[in-house]
Amino acid sequence: MDHQTLRLLCDLISINSINPSLVPDGAGEKDIADAVASTLRKSGIEVEWQEAAPGRPNVIGILEGRKPGRTLMFCGHTDTVGVQGMEAPFDPIRRNDRIYGRGAQDMKGGLAAMIGAAKAIAENGGLSSGRLIIAAVSDEEYASVGAEALTKKWGADAAVVPEPTDLLIVVGHKGFAWVDVDVAGRAAHGSRPNDGRDAILRMGRVLAKLEHLDHTIQTRQPHPLLGTGSLHASFVRGGRELSTYPDHCSLQLERRLLTTEPISLALEELNEILDALRKEDPEFEGSAKLLFGRSAYEIPAEHELPRTLESIVKRLGKTTRTGGATYWTDAAILAEVHIDSVVFGPTGAGLHSTEEYVLSEDVLLCQHAFIELIRSYCG
Repeated sequence: MDHQTLRLLCDLISINSINPSLVPDGAGEKDIADAVASTLRKSGIEVEWQEAAPGRPNVIGILEGRKPGRTLMFCGHTDTVGVQGMEAPFDPIRRNDRIYGRGAQDMKGGLAAMIGAAKAIAENGGLSSGRLIIAAVSDEEYASVGAEALTKKWGADAAVVPEPTDLLIVVGHKGFAWVDVDVAGRAAHGSRPNDGRDAILRMGRVLAKLEHLDHTIQTRQPHPLLGTGSLHASFVRGGRELSTYPDHCSLQLERRLLTTEPISLALEELNEILDALRKEDPEFEGSAKLLFGRSAYEIPAEHELPRTLESIVKRLGKTTRTGGATYWTDAAILAEVHIDSVVFGPTGAGLHSTEEYVLSEDVLLCQHAFIELIRSYCG
C-alpha cells in the first residue's frame, strides 16, 4: 500500500491542475478529479461527482461503516498555483526521500495520504462503524468555491484538512480581507500645478497612515496561537503620462485577521483613515470597498480531535505538537457549517515557488496516522 500511495502521488503531480482563476490558461481540476474518482472506485468506495462551478468539479468518496457511528471528513484541494519559471513541473522526480513537482507539497502529498488511508480501510475489511468522507475539492488557491459547494450538501462530526504543516497539528489559523481604495485627483498639464490635483501623492498620505496602522497592529498583545494581525499594500496603480497630473490612483491591500477580528474590521480601519484625511484636507477625495475576505479559524479548546491525532502520531514514532498557522485554509469554511477541523500534513518546501517537494516518509506517516484516526474516531 505504501508504494501504491507514492505512485499515486507521482500520478497526481503529473496532472496539470493549475487553477484557471489564477492563470487564464490553467487546466483546472477536471483531469485530476477523474483520476481521484477512478482511484476511489477501484477500491469499492462510492463516489459522487459535484460541479462546484462550470468545469470545476469536486470528488466526494463515501465509505459507510457496518454500524452507525460518527462521520469523519478529509478535505483536500486538487488545484495548484502556476508554474512560471519551473523547468518540468509535471514530471515528478524522486530524489532521496523527496518527491519534486508542482503541487507535491501544496497539497498533492496530503491528498495522496488521505486517499491512501481510505483505500487501505476499504480494501481491508472496511469500516466497522461510522462514515468516512474523502472530499477532493477545487479552487482552494483562489476563492474556495469547491469547499463552499461541498458544505452545502455534506456534513461531518469532524474533519482533517491535510495541508502541508510539517507534521504540526494546526488548531487555528488567520483569516484575511482584501480592500480596494480609490483616491481622486484632477487631471491637468504638468506645468500647471494650480489646476492639477495629484491623486498618486494623495494616495501617499493613505499609505503613510496604513504603515502606522500596521505598526500599531503588530505591537498589540499577540494571540497565543496566531501572533498578531498585519496588513500590506499589494498593488498601486495610477497616472496617465509623465506630463499630466494623475486624476486617479487605486490601491489594493490585504489585511490578515485574528479570530477576534471580523472581516468587516479591515474596511472600518480604512474608512477611519479616509475620514481623518478629509478632516486634514477638505479637498481630499477617497473611498474604500471590501473586495473579498475569509474568517480566521480556531477549533474549540476542549475538542478531542487534536489530542487523539497527537497521540497517534507519537505512537508512530514522530514528534508533533499543536499550534497555529499564519495562512488560511478551507478549515474555516468547514467551521461555518459546524465541522470542527484540524490541519495536518507532511513536511516539504518550495510552497508556490519554482522548486517544490514533499518528503515521501511524511506522506506515508500521514497515511498511517489517518488510518488509525479514522478507526478510532468513527469507531
